[in-house]
Amino acid sequence: MYDIGDKVVYPMHGAGIIESIEKREIMGEMKDYYVLRIPVGDMKVMVPVDKADEVGLREVIEEKEADNVLKEFKNYREEQDNNWNKRYRDNMTKIKSGDIYEVVRVVKSLMYREMEKGLSTGEHKMLSNAKQILISELVVAKKKEKDEIEKIMTEIIKEELA
Repeated sequence: MYDIGDKVVYPMHGAGIIESIEKREIMGEMKDYYVLRIPVGDMKVMVPVDKADEVGLREVIEEKEADNVLKEFKNYREEQDNNWNKRYRDNMTKIKSGDIYEVVRVVKSLMYREMEKGLSTGEHKMLSNAKQILISELVVAKKKEKDEIEKIMTEIIKEELA
């Protein structure tokens, strides 16, 4: 069980801080909910306490691990499938896993593809969502601003394409 003030990741939305634990009646049923504030995108999310494990709620990585994540972003290379459907399904599976290293791979490959060839509307939306998830966790773990993290990632891609 998490406490108020804990830094957690909700896989499809990103990292945030538990602001409160509230009892709410939804569809006639009283339940306890974690109320998360997700700083990137300034969003609030409610997660049922009894479903936290099921939805993949987990603690934010430590700052040292965040450095490893950025190293992985820099070092990761992948030959992506040219089949848009397969690529989209594979990337969605990686994002839903909640594993930050899988999200790194999605973000890196889509950013690279975007700068190289451009993205379809669906993949552009996926990139935006995956970047929010990744950046929000790095912002919370490293105590840096969103723009700083995004700049680091963009510079890595530009260096590779130069």
